[in-house]
Amino acid sequence: MSVKPPKPDDLVQGTLEMLILKTLALEPNHGYGVALRIEQISSGVFRVNPGSLLPALSRMERAGHVHSEWRATENNRRAKYYALTSKGHQALSKETAQWHRQIAAIGRILEA
Repeated sequence: MSVKPPKPDDLVQGTLEMLILKTLALEPNHGYGVALRIEQISSGVFRVNPGSLLPALSRMERAGHVHSEWRATENNRRAKYYALTSKGHQALSKETAQWHRQIAAIGRILEA
């Protein structure tokens, strides 16, 4: 039996929004910039598909975790920039704490 290595774009279910929140906590950015930042910080382990990213950003905007505005990019193109709201900062703190609890629990199970 062979085990396939994970594809670069395989994210643990439920982590995409947390990674987006963390990326936007660093600085406001447009969707493509968010995807690039996640890929850079993860050393290429995570590649976010635009088909996943844009719906996630829309859900987060409806939930009040981010707000957006149209601005010019570094290349002088129009892009929708996203920034974290105070509600988004709270969601990031909550999700990060939950993630750390889950990692610790998984670690305990693997060491049993």
